[in-house]
Amino acid sequence: METIIRFDMRGPDFGTPMPELYREALAMAEYADAQGIDVILLTEHHGSDDGYCPAPTVLAGGMAARSERARIRLSSVVLPLHDPVAVAEQALVLDQMSNGRVDLMVAAGYVPSEFAMFGRSLKQRARILDEAVPLLAAALAGQEISVADHRFRVTPSSVQKPRPPLYVAGAVAATARRAARFADGFCPMTPDLELRELYRSECRALGREPGRILSVPMAVFVHVVDDPERAWEQVGPHALHDLNSYGRWAMESADPSLKTPFAPVVDVAAAKAVGLYRVVTVDECVQLMNEHEALDQPIVLTPLLAGLDPELAWESLRLFFDQVMPAYREQAGASALAST
Repeated sequence: METIIRFDMRGPDFGTPMPELYREALAMAEYADAQGIDVILLTEHHGSDDGYCPAPTVLAGGMAARSERARIRLSSVVLPLHDPVAVAEQALVLDQMSNGRVDLMVAAGYVPSEFAMFGRSLKQRARILDEAVPLLAAALAGQEISVADHRFRVTPSSVQKPRPPLYVAGAVAATARRAARFADGFCPMTPDLELRELYRSECRALGREPGRILSVPMAVFVHVVDDPERAWEQVGPHALHDLNSYGRWAMESADPSLKTPFAPVVDVAAAKAVGLYRVVTVDECVQLMNEHEALDQPIVLTPLLAGLDPELAWESLRLFFDQVMPAYREQAGASALAST
């Protein structure tokens, strides 16, 4: 099962000051990498009052310099807001810095105010993606591309061959088709099995084997503690802020294709009931991992959720790596032995 540590760098006024958050994020990425985390995941949004990271490739460069083995996944770059040539350049530099550990995921975006920042409209998304995804795919692979009749290759070359893995994320049929035609894998932002099958059938129709399908996790925050009820008093305001922030973006979008569990709620009890934020004991976390594994879901740690106190985040991380992971591996080993 894939283990992920995720950073979005939200820092609301009631949370940890932003400079401290960034220092701790770098240290946590280094620590998690040394402990064997599979993926360091960085996300992107723009114009958010809480400082949500708008430049994940910059943060990824710092984390690449302080890690050695974990994949560094940009998920997701809102491609219609960017020049695909610039995205390719940044990803390729990061691929060099990390010695070939970059995964790049692109998505259409859904927040109108973000598009307004860049002088674009949500209505342009499909047209932009139809042009930008194939251009980005070719540029990452070092192929000659053409922009306004100028032909060139993007540099530097990729450490990974033929390119850093490129995923397309989305919840509509057009996304699955773009992923099949131009990308190395697909991330359906919905549990709809038909969308996965559409991606596979499109790949086969094009004469290629389907790539990897990444699953969206059932929980966006897993926090390990000895006393979950007490911890919810500390975590609750941060979970509420995170849920409501995503919920407001979803309401602003008013996009019927947007399949999201995020919606504004009135209090911490309601945020807890949604189930996206899991505060669990060691034993409960092991059970949660077994449940996720059965559904081919990753486990996602978001230690600095909405500016959470780093001291609390470190306590959770250490419990996860010192107690949860050994117990999970022991169970997995025993199950494998029993099945032989």
